[in-house]
Amino acid sequence: MTAKAHQTHAHAHGAVAGTVSLTYDARLLRRKRLTTDAGEPFLVDLPQTTSVNAGEVFLLEDGRQITVAAADEPLMRVTGDLVRLAWHIGNRHAPCAVLPDALVVQREKVMRAMLEQLGATVTDFDGPFTPEGGAYGHGRTMGHDHSHSHEH
Repeated sequence: MTAKAHQTHAHAHGAVAGTVSLTYDARLLRRKRLTTDAGEPFLVDLPQTTSVNAGEVFLLEDGRQITVAAADEPLMRVTGDLVRLAWHIGNRHAPCAVLPDALVVQREKVMRAMLEQLGATVTDFDGPFTPEGGAYGHGRTMGHDHSHSHEH
């Protein structure tokens, strides 16, 4: 029988039984069968769709903990006029990691064409993707609710 995870925690409490490496898109889930990096299957069955961050842990019914790692995925490093480029990336509601000297976005040909048209230098690489969170530094940059409610 496959172990089930019904919740996540921000960090491990005690010994960790394994790691599961997931891309940014795969870290948005509610109910899904996953396999640890060592090949052990388990079922995630969360109460609602959740954006799971690298470093968080799934708590299995039997008490074991599985750490989430950001898997390598196809990315683009973007340099140039970073403020202007970040505005255009944000205008597309695309997830973006902000580094001191570059922006990092998921590899996608329409995004590349737009960025290059704006004068950016775009370099492909594979690596873990951990973009900025949504408003107030957490969550995903999805949805278009521009209300002014600040409740958390």
